[in-house]
Amino acid sequence: MATDVKAPRRSLREDAINLPNLLTMLRVVLIPVVLWLMWDATPKSNFYAASVYVLCTVTDFFDGYLARRMKLISILGQFLDPLADKLLVMSTLVFMTYQGRLPLLGVMAVILMEARELSITSLRVIAMGEGVSMPAQQGGKEKAALQMVAILLLMLHHTYDLQLYGIASFPCDMNQAGLALLYLSTLLSLLSGADYIRLFAEAVEAKERRLAEARGQGGTGG
Repeated sequence: MATDVKAPRRSLREDAINLPNLLTMLRVVLIPVVLWLMWDATPKSNFYAASVYVLCTVTDFFDGYLARRMKLISILGQFLDPLADKLLVMSTLVFMTYQGRLPLLGVMAVILMEARELSITSLRVIAMGEGVSMPAQQGGKEKAALQMVAILLLMLHHTYDLQLYGIASFPCDMNQAGLALLYLSTLLSLLSGADYIRLFAEAVEAKERRLAEARGQGGTGG
């Protein structure tokens, strides 16, 4: 009779050095490089910073893809991946605020997004303690995509002449385009944050109902 042989549990050291988690850690290591390249705020340095930022977003795609493809999904990876994303987004936005690249409304948008991230992260910690699952919502994914594009445009910052099939060219103010997407992503961030709060409340209520039903069945069974 054949028996299933379970794969041995990987150690934390093995998880830390697998390819998906190494890509995630590379994203964290590249954050200071992005900030250093942004320091001069020249068109050339901004372009290099944006290029490294794009590399970071590419690693964000491939670490999750490889983890699923290679069956290397780990608790360490599930912790590091969203942490690396938040560090990348928040550090670049805060640094641009420090440089004075953002107007007052842009600074307020960054503060709101910071508050949202801290609130949702706290909710996730509470949910884990309660044994409640809070999967990523579609609104959160759309917000994250808009944030990435907004930050990329804000990094480029200057006005560039964009060519249209070699026929015509028109100026594009990357900073204004980035600000527009930043405001839109802030709105989606607040809406998705409210959705997470609703999801958390519903999940806790469902858990309490299950516990009450289990206690009721235990009482009648006795």
